[in-house]
Amino acid sequence: MKQLKMLVIAVLLVALMAGCASNNGGNGSAQSGDTGSGSKNSSQNGKVVVEIFNPKAETKAQMDILIEQFEKENENVDIVLTTVGAGQNGMAALAAKFASKEEPALFILPGRAIAVNYIDYLLDISNLESAKQAIDGTLQGAMIDGVPYGIPLNIEGFGWMINKAIFQAAGVDPASVTTYQSFVDAVKTIDSKKEELGLEAVFGFVGDDAGFSSQYSNHFTAPEFDNDLNVAYEAKELNWKYGDRMKEYTDLINQYNVQPILSLDYSTAVEELFANEKVAILAQGNWIVPTLDSLDPDFSKEKLGILPFFVDSDTEGYISAGPSWFWFVNKQKDEATVAAATKFLDWMYTSDYGKEQILKSFKYIPAHKGYDIAGLEDPVSQEIYQMLEAGKTRVWAFNQYPDGFYSKMHAELQKYFAGNITWEQFIEVTSKDFAALRQQ
Repeated sequence: MKQLKMLVIAVLLVALMAGCASNNGGNGSAQSGDTGSGSKNSSQNGKVVVEIFNPKAETKAQMDILIEQFEKENENVDIVLTTVGAGQNGMAALAAKFASKEEPALFILPGRAIAVNYIDYLLDISNLESAKQAIDGTLQGAMIDGVPYGIPLNIEGFGWMINKAIFQAAGVDPASVTTYQSFVDAVKTIDSKKEELGLEAVFGFVGDDAGFSSQYSNHFTAPEFDNDLNVAYEAKELNWKYGDRMKEYTDLINQYNVQPILSLDYSTAVEELFANEKVAILAQGNWIVPTLDSLDPDFSKEKLGILPFFVDSDTEGYISAGPSWFWFVNKQKDEATVAAATKFLDWMYTSDYGKEQILKSFKYIPAHKGYDIAGLEDPVSQEIYQMLEAGKTRVWAFNQYPDGFYSKMHAELQKYFAGNITWEQFIEVTSKDFAALRQQ
């Protein structure tokens, strides 16, 4: 409980400064309807009330549809969905709910490095059907002392998300980008033609968000941690073994990015710039597919592509892929609420309707067995799944960073982007921060 109280104090300070209502998915405010869901016994009008806390703002509409069907099939259950932005603000909003005794019954966290702060609330999900049907290895990121507490939300992959049509219009075949140098050459070629292509810049790197800075760093830290979640979680130090390559990529981004990079947010980068073909490359993942398709139904099928990062090898590229977030059940709720919450999770991932929604509506790459992967409609998701099978992926190591490292590393990266510190200073300060936070 002491850890959670410390987390609450920290994130509430962040929330006061940044405002919990803002989010990097562009919704602008939380979707709330908290009708007593924070009490130990949650019921309303004779129904069991289950509050779900969702920091994935881009999936609110899909969650609404899923919940509506579940409630039709389970008339004694009333589900209240609270949606806020992903990343740092989402975690601040969740901590605020716990601090105000309005704890949700179901909530999403990015792995055990954060989940350990909520350990007193977490249900062992070993006996859930959605745990038994999880693909081998996908429960690892939410295990604490060998006990699984989280159901994987999905598989998400990230690398360089590109507009293939822009590449081709610039005379660059995406299939030819097979080395670090060929990626650099592609960037420079596109930049040289940006006026005739109608581009504002080559990159739309999100420089205002700590979550995306940490996600970006994953490409360089995962190989240092032997591409192993346990190694990442237990690491006492971050030595930036591949810091030189990170500097090269970071300098490339800053030179060819929409400016000012420090204020570029997720919504602007994805919805305004990338979707409107004003930038050619994002450091994002397949979670942007629903947003892009909502603006242009053919975008993900005809234009979207993914390219790897070349980090520990100039010629062998990797994307990052695996369970990105996990569902957790609040065991401190009353028995009826816990039962309804677990039933919803199992139904979401194992029922025919739930499976169809996971593939068709959420457009998720499933982390569970029994899915027809041919049902993945966008080619990028199919490619990510194929790269995962082929061993061309890195784990989500950044979700195992010590609590608080996101914001500290982001602040130093922003200083470097602004030219206020050297790369050597970035490495020195963040290495010290990582070690200090791990000791807490």
